Amino acid sequence: MTASQGTTDNPNLDQASSAGVRAIVHRTHGSSHGPITRLVSPSELGEFLKPFIFLDLNSFSPGLGSQGFAMHPHSGIATLTFVMAGNLRYEDTTGKKGVLLAGGVEWMRAGNGVWHIGAPVGDLQMKGFQLWVALPASEENAHAESLYLAPTDVPQEGPVRVLLGSYGKARSPIPAPSGMNYLAVNLKDGERWRYTPPAGHTVAWLAVSAGRLDVNGMVGTGELAVFEESEQVIDSVAHGDTSFVIGSAVKHPHDLVMGYYSVHTNKAALAQGEAEIQRIGAELRRDKLIG
Repeated sequence: MTASQGTTDNPNLDQASSAGVRAIVHRTHGSSHGPITRLVSPSELGEFLKPFIFLDLNSFSPGLGSQGFAMHPHSGIATLTFVMAGNLRYEDTTGKKGVLLAGGVEWMRAGNGVWHIGAPVGDLQMKGFQLWVALPASEENAHAESLYLAPTDVPQEGPVRVLLGSYGKARSPIPAPSGMNYLAVNLKDGERWRYTPPAGHTVAWLAVSAGRLDVNGMVGTGELAVFEESEQVIDSVAHGDTSFVIGSAVKHPHDLVMGYYSVHTNKAALAQGEAEIQRIGAELRRDKLIG
C-alpha cells in the first residue's frame, strides 16, 4: 500500500475488535483525475481487497457525455457499473447496446476478452461507481457475457439494494462468482444499520458517495474505508442522509497478473486473454468502429 493512495491506520483497532465490531484499518480518498476518482487499483489496495481489485467513483457533468469511456477492452475480470444519477449509454462486443437509467446496473464478465463503451447521455449529471472483480481461474478465460439491469430489476430489502450476491431475502440475478456481496445502501440522518457478513467473508470495505458514516470512525463523502480481515459485524450510523456501497467477500486466493486492461491469475491466461482482445480489436478497426 503506497502513500499516494492516502491511507492511514486506525489507532482504535484493538478497542473495536474487542467489542466484536469490525474495525477500520485503512482509509483513502484515492486520486482524482477530472471527473474520475480512483479509490482502489489492482496494484495497490486491490491486493488487499481481492476479489475487489478496482473501484472508481465517477461524476460526469452535462456536456461531457461524448467523453465518457470510449470503446476499450478487458479480459480476466468482470466489471460492475452502478448508475446512481443520470443516464449511461452502453454498447459491447457481445452485441448488446442501450441506455441505463439512474439506479441501473451493468455487469460485464470480460472473461477471455471483450470491448465495451460507457458514456453519459442527456442533460443530467451522471454519477456512479465502477467496480472490477477478479474472476476465478475457472472463469477468467470463459466466453464474455453481459447483463444490464433496469432500476426496477435490482432487488432491494430495507435500505439495501443488492448489486451482487444477497442480503436478507433479496438476491441479485447477476451470475457473479460465489462468495461475494456488493450492496448499495441509503440511510437517513441518524439511521443505524448493522451488516453481518456471510461466513468466510473476511474481506470488507465501504465507500461513501454522499453524507458521512460512523463505522468506528467517521467516513466522509468520497472516502473509502478498509476493514480488518475477520468475520465480525460492521455497525454504522448515518450523519446526514448518507449513501454508500459496501463489499464483502471470501478472499480471492490467486495472484493478480496484470496487463493494461486485464487481470488474470497466471501469465498463460493473461496471454490468451490479450490475444483475444487483439483479435476483436482488429475486427473493430476493420469495421471502422475504433481508430
